Amino acid sequence: MANRISLREFQQSLSERLLSAKRGEGGQALLGIESGSDDLPGGSRWLIDLADSGEVAPLPLLTPAPLTKPWFAGIANIRGVLYAVVDFSAWRGGAPTPCNAQSRLLLVGARHGINSALLVRRALGLRPQLQMHAASEVGAGTTAHEVPPWLGGRFKDTQDVIWTQLRIPALLADPNYLDIAL
Repeated sequence: MANRISLREFQQSLSERLLSAKRGEGGQALLGIESGSDDLPGGSRWLIDLADSGEVAPLPLLTPAPLTKPWFAGIANIRGVLYAVVDFSAWRGGAPTPCNAQSRLLLVGARHGINSALLVRRALGLRPQLQMHAASEVGAGTTAHEVPPWLGGRFKDTQDVIWTQLRIPALLADPNYLDIAL
């Protein structure tokens, strides 16, 4: 219990580390998130380039949108800006992400002119790229000829955990990601 910190302290620390990493201090780092299960394409642990990661926000109240696909979680109001929220696990064919205290929104589209957010199980903080080693190029559950462009390389960390790179620009350009209508 002594290692517990408040949400505010965690967010402040993460924000400082993100800024430090963007300035190039301490080597290049990637944002780690958890979404879905290991049997989905890409697995459950994801790495996102900080330049594409956007903000990590606590899960606000989501407004449902009628006549949308089940993986479209709804609309979120983040400081007066509306974001379309996609449940990243459900979008990949997995179980819906539980909406609880650990759930987070990753505001991925702002840098690219799209108000889009990914609903993920939890943010895992920064992962030093220097501690990652290439594992394999093909994601779990896919073959080499059917790898979607948003599914990047696979890496193994020092604890032998497999991570998959998520290519945000390719995800935002994917017609399946953009087509939310039933």
